[in-house]
Amino acid sequence: MIFEVGDKVIYPNHGLGIVDRIEEKTILGTTCGFYHLRIVANDTTVLVPVANVDGVGLRRAISDDDVERLFSLLGDGKIDNHQNWKGRFKDNSDKMRSGSIYDVADVLKSLTFLAKSKSLSFREKRMLDRAKFLIISEVSEVMREAAVSIEGRVDKALERCFTTKARAAAAPPRVKVPKASAGAAAPRAQAASAPRRAARAS
Repeated sequence: MIFEVGDKVIYPNHGLGIVDRIEEKTILGTTCGFYHLRIVANDTTVLVPVANVDGVGLRRAISDDDVERLFSLLGDGKIDNHQNWKGRFKDNSDKMRSGSIYDVADVLKSLTFLAKSKSLSFREKRMLDRAKFLIISEVSEVMREAAVSIEGRVDKALERCFTTKARAAAAPPRVKVPKASAGAAAPRAQAASAPRRAARAS
């Protein structure tokens, strides 16, 4: 993926950045291009090798249509639920590094849901805060709305998610009624026609 000066990009776990400039540097005798990214949240500069864009998960900010998809995902009632802390932390860490805002949304849903029933560890609490910040900051920039407004929408979507999940869990299981086969229906049909034949014979 190629970026130009002025592009808004997302650097995994850092958030929204602006490509300030592109320049070549020679390091240990090797010349390569670098993107100078200004991270909006803290106004720091990060250098990303042009050749390593895919490796670090650098991507463009989402579009307006992607925002609607994101909020649908946040409120869909589907939550990953790992009982094992070690497996859960590894899966969530991988998602946070992927660069996908939808993966970050999965982390936000699962950890927010978990926090309702138990205290999170310091590392998971920090990951939860980071996931929420990354989503709010990107959507706020895309929609050109204040972060506090976007946070309200995120919180409402999460509540909708948990309500949907609770309703699904409380619903009684559906019992499948076996359909009668054609062979089983035939004797009943024959039996029903017997009185009519007897009546005609009389």
